[in-house]
Amino acid sequence: MDIQLPEGLRPATARDWKQLGDITAEAFAEDPVNLWIFGNAQTMPPVFGELARSIYLPRGLCHLHGDTGATMWAHSAQSRELSILQTMRLVWSLMTKGEKGAAKRGLGAGEAMAREHPAAPHMYLFTIGTRKAARGQGLGKKLIRPVLEAADRTSLPCYLENSNPANTGFYISHGFERMKLFEPGPGGPPLEAMWREPRQPLGSE
Repeated sequence: MDIQLPEGLRPATARDWKQLGDITAEAFAEDPVNLWIFGNAQTMPPVFGELARSIYLPRGLCHLHGDTGATMWAHSAQSRELSILQTMRLVWSLMTKGEKGAAKRGLGAGEAMAREHPAAPHMYLFTIGTRKAARGQGLGKKLIRPVLEAADRTSLPCYLENSNPANTGFYISHGFERMKLFEPGPGGPPLEAMWREPRQPLGSE
């Protein structure tokens, strides 16, 4: 994909996994689904960092805006399975830092998301988020647009699971539409599966 990054946005590298985890965790600290899974916000930095290190940096696309914003993407054809060692590291974080049952809820949510994932080829937006101090400055738009525009140029749809109803309007404003609501596990807050058909790039016929 020909991704054209604006000034201030850069591709993340392998050494950025912890920063990706920290920014994402702060962005999701009050997220209903993630709080239900983990039980607290302290579990989020190591978990999101491990997912960045194991999946989205080596197999996907990650972007950083200084230390204020981050995204993690992957093409649907790319495996997002964890190795045994990676799974053990993730479960260890959940068991030692999360509330009782966090590991079971986390693994169950991953299975639910995999079951509901569309089969058609697409770009998958796993996470997008900013530090609290950077909110309300248009950074979310700056973070999401490069991959959406690249997907449009290649006629590729995009997909995400929205875990916070407060963000629905943001995603709708960028062309996403609700597919369905589904539970990440028994009694969990709903995830909103959202799909975006590619748009015709400006200036094209």
